[in-house]
Amino acid sequence: MIQPELLATTTAHPLPTIIPNPPIYQRHGEAGEKTLWVVFFIMFLSSLVFYYLAWRTPIQKRLFHILTAFITTFAAISYFAMATGDGTSNAVSFTKDKHGVSQTVVRQIYWARYADWTVTTPLLLLDLALLAGVSGADIFVAIVADIVMVLTGLFAAYGHNATQKWGYYVMGCVAYLIVIYQLAVAGRRHLQARDAKTVTLFHSLAIFTLILWTLYPVVWGIGDGARKLSVDGEILAYAVLDVLAKPVFGFWLLFSHDRIPSAHLHLDGAWSHGFGKRDGSIRVGEDDEA
Repeated sequence: MIQPELLATTTAHPLPTIIPNPPIYQRHGEAGEKTLWVVFFIMFLSSLVFYYLAWRTPIQKRLFHILTAFITTFAAISYFAMATGDGTSNAVSFTKDKHGVSQTVVRQIYWARYADWTVTTPLLLLDLALLAGVSGADIFVAIVADIVMVLTGLFAAYGHNATQKWGYYVMGCVAYLIVIYQLAVAGRRHLQARDAKTVTLFHSLAIFTLILWTLYPVVWGIGDGARKLSVDGEILAYAVLDVLAKPVFGFWLLFSHDRIPSAHLHLDGAWSHGFGKRDGSIRVGEDDEA
């Protein structure tokens, strides 16, 4: 009897495949664009008012007005750039979903905002430092720490992985603590030589500024950091903070400053009369004679 030949058969199973997730694009929408335009006009009109207030103030007492006008001027330029599509680029970061599949996130980053902050936040600090009578050495430390804070925020926004992103973020937070120290400790120490009204004004403006500046890294952490806040939501959050920290701060400072003669900073010499004059002085107080 012939036995049928047993044939060995094999079944080929397809290799498991992982389909990568499509990239997630996070960009601004119509609401974000309108917000940028609104803030541009607020900054632009505020600048015109500040320049007018500077023009009607004697040149010897014009420093606070000039600094405040420069702040909103640079901010207006930045917001114009962002509203018209400049000052922006994409940052690519990589994460993994719950299944371990790689996820690419492409987010719109407004680097013009960081360029704005690199210039305007030192000017804001200079306003506060001059009001308190802080020493040049303390002002220098505060401004350098402030620039480090802004630049590390920019580097973190373009970080490709968590190590880069949050490493720079921590560096920025440390720099911010140095800024707080210079305002809260050095500022209070120098305030001992100022009168009660100037002390009250400085404390009010400094607390107002520190509260706002503390909210900036919170917005950054949710937005550019964790990518949980939409680009439009980020634009709106920063818009509110910028308007409060610049035009509102500026009007508060200048109108209060004008009502407190003892807070006036008088600059003579080259500032008022040109470099042909060899004599010059800086006076703080109510000496309006001349």
